Amino acid sequence: MVATPRRIVISGYYGFNNSGDEAVLRSILTALEQESKAQGVPIVPIVLSINPRLTKRLYQVQAVHRMDFRKVFRAIWTSHGLISGGGSLLQDATGSKTIPYYLGVIKLAQWLRKPTFIYSQGVGPVNRKAFFPFIRNAFQRSKFVSVRDIESGELLQSMGLAEERIHVVPDPVMGLPISIDPEIHAEELDASELTLPMVGVSVRFWKEDRGDMHRIADALRLLCEERPVHLRFLPFHLPSDEEASRYIIERMGDLTELGCQVSICPPHEQPQAMLAEVSRCQLLVGMRLHSLIYAASQQVPMVGISYDPKIDHFLHRLQMEPVGTTDVLNPDLMSAEASYLLNNRAQWQAEKRESIENLKQQASEPAELIVEYFR
Repeated sequence: MVATPRRIVISGYYGFNNSGDEAVLRSILTALEQESKAQGVPIVPIVLSINPRLTKRLYQVQAVHRMDFRKVFRAIWTSHGLISGGGSLLQDATGSKTIPYYLGVIKLAQWLRKPTFIYSQGVGPVNRKAFFPFIRNAFQRSKFVSVRDIESGELLQSMGLAEERIHVVPDPVMGLPISIDPEIHAEELDASELTLPMVGVSVRFWKEDRGDMHRIADALRLLCEERPVHLRFLPFHLPSDEEASRYIIERMGDLTELGCQVSICPPHEQPQAMLAEVSRCQLLVGMRLHSLIYAASQQVPMVGISYDPKIDHFLHRLQMEPVGTTDVLNPDLMSAEASYLLNNRAQWQAEKRESIENLKQQASEPAELIVEYFR
């Protein structure tokens, strides 16, 4: 007897041309598919996306426009449950409308008596305490609550959610494998571009005065003055990250006289293509959270620059600290840390291997428990 397919709506920051969030979606879909086969429970995902046509094409799933209330209502009404996550959905650092939107989707599902599941979310910062009781209520009524770091769990406890309700798991992207599809790969580079140690660089605009960009550019130039490297800029969110990359490249000036190379990764629709780009780096310098997660999953040493507590939280899971923040960053120290890791890559990998493998193994736990719920 064939089990009845379970339609599960997935709510998150999807379809916005952000490689990190697309990697979250790909990771959740992959984990659900694997658990669906393992447990014999057919799962039919329906993704809420700002660009449903693109989401359907990339992942071969059903998708509806996240801002079309009638379609969202119908998708949830005809579903068997809702997944909210992953990513940093419940935070008000990027605006006051983010939390109400994602909580609204959760509460709609609960109002329609659908089971809701919080999937490896990074909660916070939540500066408006008026949101606390609404978050607590939505999470208390969810069947399963998982967060991607201890600090998110502690914030939820401060809101009044019981500790035993909270599962701390890795970011789902830790479990994302390199694609076996030959069409999903890193950009082909000339042999001349592969002779130098490749340093991936993931940056984003943050401070209005661009002081953080200036310090990062100075640090990268110092690194090039010490040793020839290939600086490979990896824009995770288009087009803004590409603009930030070009800003730094211009600030560094001509590096060819130092024997260094500079390139910018072309746009990749598939997150696993960006994962392949990161995998061939000898070092990753990153502001974007998922650039650091990509690096960790591929055993690539990293230098993290914090613009948000979520960067610190992830690095703490690897017993690491950011080299600096967007407010305080010493170019000499950053250059020295990058050089040290290039010289001691094998040692870093040996020290972090067990922690990384544990995170990768735990990344699919939310999918396992969600599919088990529908058995």
